[in-house]
Amino acid sequence: MSLSIRQRRAALWTLLAAGFLFVNFHRTATAVLADSLARTFDATGSQLGLLHASFFYIYAALQLPAGLVVDRYGSRWVGATGLAVLSVGTVWFARTDTLLAAFLARALVGFGGSVCYIATLRFCANWFRADEYATMTGYTVAAAGAGGILATTPLALAIDRVGWRLAILATGMVTAVVAVGIAGAVRDTPARAGYADASGVDTGRSTASLADIAANTRAVLREAETWLMGLLLFVVLGVNFTVLGLWGVPFIADTYGVSVARASTYLLVGNVGFVLGSPAIGALSDRTGRRTELIVVTVAAFALSYAALVTVPPLPVVGVALFVALLANGGVSLVFTVGKERHEPAVAGTVTGVINSLGYVGAATLPAVMGVVLDAYWTGEIINGARVYTVAGYRVAFGIATAVALLAVLAALWLHRRETRTAGGPTSVVGDD
Repeated sequence: MSLSIRQRRAALWTLLAAGFLFVNFHRTATAVLADSLARTFDATGSQLGLLHASFFYIYAALQLPAGLVVDRYGSRWVGATGLAVLSVGTVWFARTDTLLAAFLARALVGFGGSVCYIATLRFCANWFRADEYATMTGYTVAAAGAGGILATTPLALAIDRVGWRLAILATGMVTAVVAVGIAGAVRDTPARAGYADASGVDTGRSTASLADIAANTRAVLREAETWLMGLLLFVVLGVNFTVLGLWGVPFIADTYGVSVARASTYLLVGNVGFVLGSPAIGALSDRTGRRTELIVVTVAAFALSYAALVTVPPLPVVGVALFVALLANGGVSLVFTVGKERHEPAVAGTVTGVINSLGYVGAATLPAVMGVVLDAYWTGEIINGARVYTVAGYRVAFGIATAVALLAVLAALWLHRRETRTAGGPTSVVGDD
């Protein structure tokens, strides 16, 4: 029995989202791995920051090229190839014996993962109606949150049982299977899957010409809104992935004197906010038509969350603050919908890539900055091969996070004002050849 278009697109989206789940697993796993990596490579805080950020250096640099490639060649083969490369990098990382090799292997993981989010959103632009796009963006981000959950307590328990190398190696094997599934099953448009009438979605061509892509890239880069949305992602993704992916577990373990496994449960709580916030806020946005208003509210909540962490509150409050901070990702991810609605569907990947690249510059920059700050506040003590940092150091680090969060609030308010004054149709110049 043949599947309906709703069933087919749900199944294909699930494959692509599963790939993105593993991307987020790897970009946040270093929080739980931090102690193990510090012992294995005898690494300082700044070195760990650079190792964590090596994923994001290549990831950030490739977001615009990834958008261009996805617009040109479609989600199927770009997504499958990216995951295959990620799998190779993961296996290399699990088997490496030097810090330099680990840095390069993690950069290769970032190289492969750089196309997965954009490929998934490009698929959504082709297979779902315009008034479903924010909802599907939310579900896609929620899939990333599920990967973040796997990178907390489940990963900590796996490390305790089989060691960090075997645990990471296993994820590389699973990711390779997902890559094969995407290559075999995904189709870029409903038309290519055999659906002639998709009732409101684009059943036609899925790729833009090179001339279209060049013209629309220039149009995207000229807009102030692009840079405001990029700044929002720079701050929110940069801070959240720095804390979620590297310094969150050491902060809780050092400051509150708990085990790594218990500390990871509080990051799990944060990832629950990541999972719940994105689909809920995306659906609310599609239902109400509100975009920038929700962005402003969630960025303000994000700033308040990190301001609370500066005070080093009781542990339950830490859990709440992380939950709200990661919930804010759901609101900020609406910038992808704002960007898409400002331009023609044929260049959805280009728009997403430009905005996303600016966000991951933050994720590449802030871990090393925080690592340098924490090294300045090292107690001189090493426990189980890992450095112990002072409470004052963590206060300064979260103070930096709060300061840039306030900058993001101003950017959100400016974006809202500009969108309110200039609301209109798509501004891209793409043709329909």
